[in-house]
Amino acid sequence: MRKHTLTGNIKRHRAFRSKILGNRRDILVYLPRGYRRFSRRRYPVLYLHDGQNVFDAATSFSGVEWGVDETAERLIRGNLIEPLIIVAVAIIDEERIHEYAPTPGVIDTKAQRKKRSRGLAHIYGQFLIEELKPFIDKKYRTKRDAEFTGLGGSSLGGLATLAMGIFYSEVFTRLIVMSPSIWWDDYAIFRLVGILGEKPPLKIWLDTGTGEPGWELARDLRDCLIDKGWQLDVDLSYLEVKGADHSEAAWAARVEPALRFLFPPGK
Repeated sequence: MRKHTLTGNIKRHRAFRSKILGNRRDILVYLPRGYRRFSRRRYPVLYLHDGQNVFDAATSFSGVEWGVDETAERLIRGNLIEPLIIVAVAIIDEERIHEYAPTPGVIDTKAQRKKRSRGLAHIYGQFLIEELKPFIDKKYRTKRDAEFTGLGGSSLGGLATLAMGIFYSEVFTRLIVMSPSIWWDDYAIFRLVGILGEKPPLKIWLDTGTGEPGWELARDLRDCLIDKGWQLDVDLSYLEVKGADHSEAAWAARVEPALRFLFPPGK
């Protein structure tokens, strides 16, 4: 049995029920330093996919966590980011490929009987917006407006983050898109970005490691976003990490710059 590695003031909501998805999952909520002391202060909120990997090595894939709690504690203590609430939304293993996919698509192209994802990211987004966010906003002292609300993930969770940001830019405006699965459904994310009319007010962190298969697609996605009006180092930050692979450890190393870009300290 692996040791728990939770750091700071973290609340657990077990088996949080979704009527929309028809299932239950654990939700972990990190509260920033000083939350108890500053009883009237309200905080921006970052929702993170694959929540079992975010704070705790005991529940994370291969025992490697992102260390978001430790990183946030250190950055807040150093006044390097704005204090924020971080909500880690756990997966249900067999549903992940369905809930995070923005479009239906083939899961395993090599299998004799090809399995398909139902492409439920739209519906999963409704769960976040209509069920989870109202609960978090009622339970904790949040800044509820879209300009203070972020969403983040890696791999298929990174793809889901960008898609949901586009689908629901009236709710989420600060996005952490790590090593997104751009290949999904014959590069559907390029079509989704391509049909955008007016650029939504999204501030996007996008990254990749050059040790990942097809990492150059992230560079193409960056250019696609720039063509749509995003400006590098203004509302789009792009990072290529030489030799970095597609793993929890690689994403953990990029949590700090992502938080610093999206949640800079207030004046």
